[in-house]
Amino acid sequence: MADMQRNRAGGWSASKLDDSMVTTALELPGYRVVGNRGVVRGITVRSRSIIGNFFGGLQSLFGGNITIYTQMCEQAREETFRDMVKHARALGANAVIAVRYDATDLMTGLTEVLCYGTAVVVEPVAERAVAATGGNA
Repeated sequence: MADMQRNRAGGWSASKLDDSMVTTALELPGYRVVGNRGVVRGITVRSRSIIGNFFGGLQSLFGGNITIYTQMCEQAREETFRDMVKHARALGANAVIAVRYDATDLMTGLTEVLCYGTAVVVEPVAERAVAATGGNA
């Protein structure tokens, strides 16, 4: 989990946003959203090389998983995910919720891959309950 620490205003902030604080869900179990930093995204445009198309074409003759394209897709998704998380960090978020991927063919052999979500500031639910009761929870 992200390292949580109290800020000067008495709220919570994160010294880092790690992968465990990114979810496709609309909430993060065990945490309460206390601030919305807005939509964040990562985007990349990929093309297949002539060599990649040649080997992909050969693999498609035999059927099954076309590994050269699978690798390209996974690299594009990883790159856009990292860019989205970087964008969220820059906005001061410690979590990203409602994450989605989208891909669009811009033209033959040219694909846009987009990863987006909502950057938020969260705090642990248990910590908020303890603070509300003056430490008597």
